[in-house]
Order: sequence, then C-alpha cells, then structure tokens
Amino acid sequence: MNQALPVTPSAGPTAALRRALPVLPVVAVIALLGLPIAPSDEGGPNVADAMSGLVVLCCVIHLLRTRRRPLSRTAAVVLGLPVVGISVAAAGAADVGAGLTGLTRYLQIFVLVPAAVLLLVRDRRDLRLLAWSFVALALWQGAVGVRQYATGTGASYQGENVRAVGTFGPADVMGMATVVAFGVVCAVALALGAVEARQRSAAVLCALALLLPLALSFSRGAWIATALACGAQLVLAGLRRAVKVVAALAAAGMILVGGLGVGSSMLQERVASITQVTDAPDQSVTDRYTMWAAATGMWREHPLTGVGLKGFPDHRDSHASLALSSGSDIGGAGAAYHKQALLSPHNMYLLVLSEQGLVGLLALTGSWLALLLLALRGLLRARRTARDTGGPGLTTEPGLGTGPGLATGRSPHGTDCALVACGLLVWQLVDFVYADIGGPSTVLTAVVFGVIGWGALMDPSTAPGTGATTPAAAVREEAAAR
Repeated sequence: MNQALPVTPSAGPTAALRRALPVLPVVAVIALLGLPIAPSDEGGPNVADAMSGLVVLCCVIHLLRTRRRPLSRTAAVVLGLPVVGISVAAAGAADVGAGLTGLTRYLQIFVLVPAAVLLLVRDRRDLRLLAWSFVALALWQGAVGVRQYATGTGASYQGENVRAVGTFGPADVMGMATVVAFGVVCAVALALGAVEARQRSAAVLCALALLLPLALSFSRGAWIATALACGAQLVLAGLRRAVKVVAALAAAGMILVGGLGVGSSMLQERVASITQVTDAPDQSVTDRYTMWAAATGMWREHPLTGVGLKGFPDHRDSHASLALSSGSDIGGAGAAYHKQALLSPHNMYLLVLSEQGLVGLLALTGSWLALLLLALRGLLRARRTARDTGGPGLTTEPGLGTGPGLATGRSPHGTDCALVACGLLVWQLVDFVYADIGGPSTVLTAVVFGVIGWGALMDPSTAPGTGATTPAAAVREEAAAR
C-alpha cells in the first residue's frame, strides 16, 4: 500500500536565518558594493575587500567547527592551479613590494575567496540566495545609474555627464556595468530554471528592468559579454524557451529605444562604434590596441615567466608606440576632470601573458577551462535528472520536506543553479577580452568565481542538500530518516 510522505512545515524566519548563517558573510560582500565610493578613490582596498578577507576567516572557522573535508582533490587542483604562475611571477618581480601586493591580489580574486565561497555555500538554496543578491545589487546600482543619466550627474561621456556609473564613480566606469551584467545573467538563469511561476516572472521583470542601466553604461564590452552569456544560457536551457525570451528582449528593446527614444542618438553611435574598431577606431580603441601590442612585446622578451607581477606599467612606455595617449579623460559623478593613467592593457589574457608569461597564462586559463567543462557537465546532469523524474518531481532539500510535486519555488534538480554558473563563467571569459581586474568592483569577480566553482565542482548527486537524483532515492532517504 502506498503511503504518503510527510511534508515538513516551512521553517520560520529565525530558523531560515540560522540555516543561511554560513553564507551571510558572502552576501555582505555583495551588499557592501552598494555603498558609495569616494571620488578620490582610484583603486586600492575598500570595505568590500576587507569583508572578503573576513569571508575567508569565516570559512576557516566553519570548517573547524563542522570538521568538514575542505576540498576534493579535483577542486583543489582546479582552484589551486593559478597559484603556480602567480608565485613564479611574484618571485620574478623587479619590485619586491609590488610583487607581494600583486600576489596577494591575485590569490584573493582567483584562489582564496572563490574557495571560501565554494565551501560556505552548502546547497542550492544558498546559491540561489547569492544569485538574488547579485540581482538586488544590480537593481540598486542600475537605479542610481539611470538617475545619473536622467539628471546629468553621471560620468563624463562625449562632453556630457550622462554615463551611468552607479556608486563606483568615474574612476571605475566598468563597475556598474559589471554589476548590472551579473544581475542580468543571474536573472535570466533564474527565469529559465525556476519551477514556480512567480519566481520566473520576478526574474524576467528584473532582467528586463536591468537592460536600461546596462545600455546607459555605454560599455561595449559589457554589452557583448552579456549578449553572448545570455545567448549561451538560452541555448543550454532549450530552444523553445529561447524563442520566447528573445522575443521579449526584442520587444523591450523596441520600446526603450524605438518607442521612447531612450538615449537613441548616443546609444546608436556607441553600438555603431563596435563595428568600427578596425576601420575608424576612436582614441579609446586606439589606446587599447597600442597597449595590447605593448603586452605582446613584453611577452616576446620574457616568454615563459613574463616581466613579473605589477610589471606592466614599468615596461609600457618602452614597448608602446607613439599612438598611445597620455591617459583617459575622467570627470563627472562628483569628481573633477583629470587624466587617468593607462596602467594595464585592458585585456586580462594579455595582462597575464605579459606579467606571468606562458606559465601563468596556461595555469590560469587551464583552471577556467576546467571550470567551464565541469559546469557544462553539471548542467547536462541536472537536465537529465529533470527529464528522468518527469518534471518537478521530488525534492529533499533540508527543511522543505519530501513529496511529489512540492511547490517550493526552487528547481529541485538545480537547472537554475547550473545556468547561473555557466552564464557567469561565459560572461567573465568574454569580458576578460576587453577588461582586466582592478577597481572597487573587482572583489565581486572573486565571489563570481566562487559561485562558478560551486556549480562546477560540487556534484549535484552527492552535494549535501542538493536533492536526490531519483524518486526512489528520495523514498529511501525518507525511510532512513524515520
């Protein structure tokens, strides 16, 4: 005789807060990036960076208390691979102090904080909390950016203070664009993978709302990376849903630009400039090409280990042509007009190649490629599990109970979480062609790699709290619990 499985009543706010306690420091890092950045701050550590150090400390304390195994062998190799190139480049730096500073920064962004995030995120609910935190931060920064455009208080662009930069200021014009793009990618993943209609609707509305501030950031690199990342998510989620989402995006674009004329002339000119990078490039593109050439010149002289961490600025002038300008114009958004020195090639791959050589580039990109392959494998496994169980099926996430067709508002098979990881990684890999690390928003990159690492390295069938892969397994777990 079939016996209905009991459903555990939903936990109260206090119990939910206690359950989410380990991941709250990571949420705090994201939230602190919503605070205003002083106009005079042009890099260097900020309060969010300090909080990321506290995240690593909280992770160590959490591991000692729970006596958990820190990392699997695969995770340790994948996350630890960049240490090889970083350490060699730090040892070869001409300035010992600069080398140690670069070593600390690279370890923070690509090793320590990602590993801490991976270990503090215990199940899919924690990952969804981080995804919605990205969306919330993007909505806040986007709202500030739209207000800057509407009131003429943004960063300087073509002689007008209309560029949306959020609270990051003109010294980090990519900051708001990066945050908003992360929010779009997370919202699209949640819209494609969530079970409950209300959650899907909320995610769709958030994604559409974030398109306006993303457009007003006038960041060509962020536009391209977001389009490719969301396109990849749509393809991975299924063609039928892809058609629906593309139709919605096209309609929103027609309303915003065609119907309301939002920034039409500037946006059209900025979009058109993407295809003019070879025929008639503007000065910013010329500077970028010149610095790219300088980076490859440094690599040719030091092919294996590069010129050392933080060595690009010292070797730039000896390898750059006369086409390089003295710096980029910075102003608006509360800052006086000034020149900002061009101290990096604005291409993460070429920055690593010039400062760390082939050893560093292969180690870092090898880690990212492994994460991409493992994240895609996790997505395929999640889709196969959903197919085998015939839809929403059973969920055994802690505190939610077990039952057929339980409407939890969460995808029990983790399709949304896998899409978050894949989308963020694709976005980051594409954006690194046009940008590198630096500025107050960089710490968010570390959190992103931690989210990607969880989606790629935590096996959905064995990770705690991620749900059973089959209904039979769920029944067995429920029987054992009795």
